[in-house]
Amino acid sequence: MTKKKLIDRTVKTLEKLPEDKVHEVADYADFVFKKYEEKILQKGLEALASQSKSFEFLQDEEELYDENDLIEKY
Repeated sequence: MTKKKLIDRTVKTLEKLPEDKVHEVADYADFVFKKYEEKILQKGLEALASQSKSFEFLQDEEELYDENDLIEKY
């Protein structure tokens, strides 16, 4: 089923519901949209952070310690 058909079917169903139930559906739709929006923003932030060169200097840092420096090994 296409998005347009789903929207039309949902609108027809909403027209049959009492006003308080329409408010519930509207609140739920807002909730779902906000979750979707947060997911998109999170992915965008992850992409920006992964492309950033802010922490590139850490790759060139020499190893100060290795396993021989451990007193106890678990």
